[in-house]
Amino acid sequence: MEKFFKLKENNTTVSTEIMAGVTTFFAMSYILFVNPTILSLSGMPFQAVFLATIIASAIGTLIMGLFANVPYAQAPGMGLNAFFTFTVVMGLGYSWEQGLAMVFLCGIINIIITITKLRKLIIQSIPESLQHAIGGGIGIFIAYVGIKNAGFLHFTSDESAIVSSVVDGDKATNVVSNGGIVPALANFSNPAIILALIGLIITTILVIKNVKGAILIGIVITTIISIPMGVVDLGTINFQQNSLGNSIKELGTTFGAAFGPNGMTSLFSDASKIPQVLLTVLAFSLSDIFDTIGTFIGTGRRTGIFSKEEEESVMTSRGIHSKMDKALFADAIATTAGAVVGTSNVTTYVESAAGIGAGGRTGLTSVVVAAMFLLSSFLSPVVGAVPTQATAPALILVGVMMMASFKEIEWTNLEDAIPAFFTSIFMGLAYSISYGIAAGFIFFVLIKVVKGKVKEISPVLWIVTGLFIINFIVLATL
Repeated sequence: MEKFFKLKENNTTVSTEIMAGVTTFFAMSYILFVNPTILSLSGMPFQAVFLATIIASAIGTLIMGLFANVPYAQAPGMGLNAFFTFTVVMGLGYSWEQGLAMVFLCGIINIIITITKLRKLIIQSIPESLQHAIGGGIGIFIAYVGIKNAGFLHFTSDESAIVSSVVDGDKATNVVSNGGIVPALANFSNPAIILALIGLIITTILVIKNVKGAILIGIVITTIISIPMGVVDLGTINFQQNSLGNSIKELGTTFGAAFGPNGMTSLFSDASKIPQVLLTVLAFSLSDIFDTIGTFIGTGRRTGIFSKEEEESVMTSRGIHSKMDKALFADAIATTAGAVVGTSNVTTYVESAAGIGAGGRTGLTSVVVAAMFLLSSFLSPVVGAVPTQATAPALILVGVMMMASFKEIEWTNLEDAIPAFFTSIFMGLAYSISYGIAAGFIFFVLIKVVKGKVKEISPVLWIVTGLFIINFIVLATL
């Protein structure tokens, strides 16, 4: 194990990697229940998507760990699954089988992009100031996710600002609102919010005291405290439950559906819709690519997971040799595999930063996460017993650590500061790494053009920025 994962070389140990893997898993385990909930609204069987989520996540994360030897976990991406359901299926009227076919095409495109070094050229084209902004922006993003999961905020929307909503019985879900929504600090009278606050205090103390495994210990202690507080009711959890058999049965509905008569076969049957299909695949691909690149740049640079030599090797080597080459390839393969089994785009999870913050530095962390995903197919009630209020403090504190990247930005130079600001702030407020990168790219190009420094804009940056703009125009017309 030492020889395969090079633990000493990466200044880590087996116990540290295991703790890091468990930490990452619990920080992202919500996807096991959220992804089926969102995709089932498109007509997909819930249990089938549950198992597909596990299979796709385990495959992608195992490849990341065993092939690339980096501590990143993969799973169906939030935002991408919502785009699949609410835009592609509900908005544009495609079947979920056709949606899976588009996801598969996105994966193939990403594989080709990786093999042809286009992803590397994209990474190389990102200015250093924006790379630091991406790192700090991801800190804002995951800290905001943690604050939201903790319940520290509540949002009020004016009735006139509500654009649309999905109604389930007497309850409105997935409400879309314009600028009339106002965030505010929640009232700390709810036991769940109080639990999150207690967890944040405990985890902060453990981190400040440099306790080994502080983040994982914080999750465990907060989960234990949640039981007497009534946030987790053990009486409602059936620890003997095993829906694996039913999930396997339902998986037959989604497995390979992307290639069936309702999927790829019918996707291009209407010639008038082909341009729309291609633009939709482009939208999937752009979000997937930049979510991954942003996560690697934001977390890998500060921690040394991707060394300076690794970054240089990515730009100069041919084929798939460096760790980043392999990590990018693993990410592309995962999306393709996810489409085959029946889920939306699989991407590298920013919550991997929680495990990295706990000391994870090699692929052993990813192997542990993959094993946890596989076990969760049998132990979903146990996994579900860990409340989001227990993992929220971990995300908040890891976000704080990652925001240290901001110190590398020359904030007094507005040419650097403005693109960096929009990169970082839009990641959190738009709830998307790729949208943050898009905003940064657009303002970087705009400023360089205005300043007469067009030569500082690489050809790749021109192309990618143009694609982002086209993507936004297309989304505005859907």
